[in-house]
Amino acid sequence: MQQPQAIRQFDHVGIRVSDREEAVAFYERLGFKEVRRFEKYEANEMETTDGVRINLIYNATRLPHQRNVLLDEPIKLPGVTHPAFVVDDLYALREWLIAVGIPITEDIHPLGPRRITLFIRDPDRNVLEFNQLLPSPTLTTPH
Repeated sequence: MQQPQAIRQFDHVGIRVSDREEAVAFYERLGFKEVRRFEKYEANEMETTDGVRINLIYNATRLPHQRNVLLDEPIKLPGVTHPAFVVDDLYALREWLIAVGIPITEDIHPLGPRRITLFIRDPDRNVLEFNQLLPSPTLTTPH
């Protein structure tokens, strides 16, 4: 049976947080703006000027140990571990993160042949990946 509809694009990722105001302030610093709230679902929609969207779901319980249950525990549970965002200049982002006091949890390093990456965490320890895409290697044909 043929797939009924092709997936055309990515719309958003939902990020569960424990404190709506704290999370909105954090993500606003990264360039997102709250554009809608869905009180019935304890969620909002945030968007960058380039149209990148996330939803914050603000019904989590903050645990006292401050660990991410998907990434920081020895037994790995299924689930979405992090969103990854593309930026033009990862080094400029790194300088800004340091200047504003947002800790970098994994500093800039290559991740495969097509990108360099760094990782941070939000106030609830949700992991955020930032990538700078590298030029594709030129394919050459043997002479």
